[in-house]
Amino acid sequence: MKRKITKAVIAAAGYGTRFLPATKNQPKEMLPIIDKPIIHYLVEECVASGITDIIIVTRAGQGIMEDYFDNHMELEYVLEENGKKDLLRKVQQIPTLANFVYVRQKKNLPYGNASPIYCAAPLIDDDEAFAYLFGDDMVLSETPCLKQLIDVYDKEDVNGVIATQPVPLNQVSRYGIIKLNKKNQLEEIVEKPKIGKNPSNLAVFGRFILDQKVIEEVKKMKTGKGGELWLTDSITSAIKRGAKFLVHKVEGEWLTTGDPLNYMQTQVRFALEREDIGPQFRNYLRALKLY
Repeated sequence: MKRKITKAVIAAAGYGTRFLPATKNQPKEMLPIIDKPIIHYLVEECVASGITDIIIVTRAGQGIMEDYFDNHMELEYVLEENGKKDLLRKVQQIPTLANFVYVRQKKNLPYGNASPIYCAAPLIDDDEAFAYLFGDDMVLSETPCLKQLIDVYDKEDVNGVIATQPVPLNQVSRYGIIKLNKKNQLEEIVEKPKIGKNPSNLAVFGRFILDQKVIEEVKKMKTGKGGELWLTDSITSAIKRGAKFLVHKVEGEWLTTGDPLNYMQTQVRFALEREDIGPQFRNYLRALKLY
C-alpha cells in the first residue's frame, strides 16, 4: 500500500526580477490575483487535493509570506469591532488552511528549480511521495490540477507523475519538453530545446508528484544549462537509473504569472471566472474600443 500523499513543497525562493521594482521588497508569489496573492491560490489547490502539510521554500527577506499565513490580531480586532464578520472569517481562515513549514534556500546552493527540493528533503520521509509546485504557475480546472496527478499516482506503480500541456511549436524553447518512448512512457525531459530540435510540443509546467528517487538525484546532480540546478535533469537521471514517471495532460487551463504580460492575462481569466465580478468585468471588456 502506498502512503497517502499529504505533503507539498512550494518553490518560492526566486527574485522576481521581471517584476522589479514591485518585487524589490516582496516576493513575486505575494502579488495579487484580484484579492488574494498568487501563493494563496496554490495553497488552496493543495488543500482541495488532500494536502495537509505545506512546505514553502523561501529566501532571505521573504518573511511577508510567513506573516500572511499567520493570524493578524490587530486587523482581526478592527474587523470585529466594525462588524465586518465576513471579512473577519476570511482572514481568520487563512492560518487554518494547512500546517505550514518554512525553509530558507541558502545562498550556498546553486540557483535553479530543483534547489527547493534539496532544501525540503529532510522533511520528506524515505517512503513517501510529495507534491511539488512552482510558485508562479496557476491552473483553472474543475478538478484541482494536483488532485488529477495524485489520482494517477495512486492508481499506477510509478515514482512520479508530471503535469503537461501542449504549447505552440514556436514556444517550445521556453519550456522543458517531454520526450516519450515507444510505449508512450516518459523517456526524457529536454530543457528549453531549440525550435526544430524539440521531441514534442508537450511542455512541463509547475506541478509534479515525486518521490525519493528524484530527491536522491537532486542531491548529487551537478548544475546544467545556465549554471542552474534543473529538476528536469534530475528526473531524466532518475529515469536512466530505472525510475518510472507518467505524463498527465492536465484537464484545465494552465496560466503562468512569470512575467508581466502573462500575469495580466491571468488576472483577466480569473476575474472572468468570479461570480461576484465576472459579469460586470466581461461587460466592461466588451465596451472597450479595442483595435
